[in-house]
Amino acid sequence: MTQAEAFRIDVSERALLDLRDRLARTRWPDEVADAGWDYGVPLSFLKDLVTYWQERFDWRSTEQTLNSFHHFRARIEGLEVHFVHERGRGPEPMPLILTHGWPGSFLELLPLVPLLTDPASQGGSSEDAFDVVIPSLPGYGFSERPPRRGMLSARIASMWNGLMTDVLGYESYGAHGGDIGSRVTTRLGQHHADRVVGIHITAVEDPPLGPDSPPLTQAESEFLRLRDAWYEAEGGYSHIQRTKPQTLAYGLSDSPAGLAAWILEKYRTWSDCAGDVERRFGRDWLLTAATLYWVTETIPSSMRLYFERRRDLEPFAAGERIAAPAGVSLFPNELVAESHPPREWVERLYDLRHFARMPRGGHFPALEEPALLADELRSFFRPLRARPAYSARTV
Repeated sequence: MTQAEAFRIDVSERALLDLRDRLARTRWPDEVADAGWDYGVPLSFLKDLVTYWQERFDWRSTEQTLNSFHHFRARIEGLEVHFVHERGRGPEPMPLILTHGWPGSFLELLPLVPLLTDPASQGGSSEDAFDVVIPSLPGYGFSERPPRRGMLSARIASMWNGLMTDVLGYESYGAHGGDIGSRVTTRLGQHHADRVVGIHITAVEDPPLGPDSPPLTQAESEFLRLRDAWYEAEGGYSHIQRTKPQTLAYGLSDSPAGLAAWILEKYRTWSDCAGDVERRFGRDWLLTAATLYWVTETIPSSMRLYFERRRDLEPFAAGERIAAPAGVSLFPNELVAESHPPREWVERLYDLRHFARMPRGGHFPALEEPALLADELRSFFRPLRARPAYSARTV
């Protein structure tokens, strides 16, 4: 049995002083007149944000708020994994592991905690309560950075299954994820269906297509065309992260302003914010996200998961379907907004029990629309709660 140890966030004062010093010494580039966001993050926007980060942003207050959650670390398959574990309030809370993506972190999933652990306090039923587990992906935040190749989605899924069963002692559990978290959650449903009662995702994996596969429908063909067009227009970040992440890492590891520009532009482009990213998320939250990457020095290791993904050695077999029941909720500004997959594309790989197109929200639904996402999770998992009684160790 692997033991979990309580963990407290306590960033050194030296790291915070170094951050402020680097922000003060930022060397700014020029830009063309009237560029707006067409070329990327505008100079005026980032200068204003960096000034606030240097002079007014209060990490210590943020740290105190974050430490109101129950944090732990445990060694799983040779790596220290950070996770939040919050108990549900109800007659038999279902264990549920939530996995984030990039450029996210455990932070974006925290708004779901009160909605899922204590639904009765939100006007719902205590019978829908969950025990919530939110791990940080390997190489993200306070999880250890993998020192070697091979951190594939299937391996992370194996680690998550070990966390839920060996560390926390749950007999069965549900899983949810978005972006990279969707891939990990899919692999949980593929390899650990004996323990996973169901998977809920906000992005789907491509099914295997071969000579014996049913021909693509018109909607599927259009989906693939639009997706390719989106990657041509917006996929530069992905291409460099899955081909030469180490080259990019030097600049982002040395300049907090550069790091903020790289990740915060995605919060604007990929969210349902109508171009006003600060209004949608708040300046302090955006800087909390950037500071977490900076003080943990994890932007290089976070990007390397893209490199590993490109070399994933476990493609789905022809005709393979994910064994665990699946729910899919698609948010309208989730990356390839205009080309969400049609239902028949999803059904090629998943045992689809729930499929919904949401009225609003984007790539960060737990942060943007936590109530909508919580409702989707409760609805999907409600009929799957008949598995054997859950149990968990006290950690």
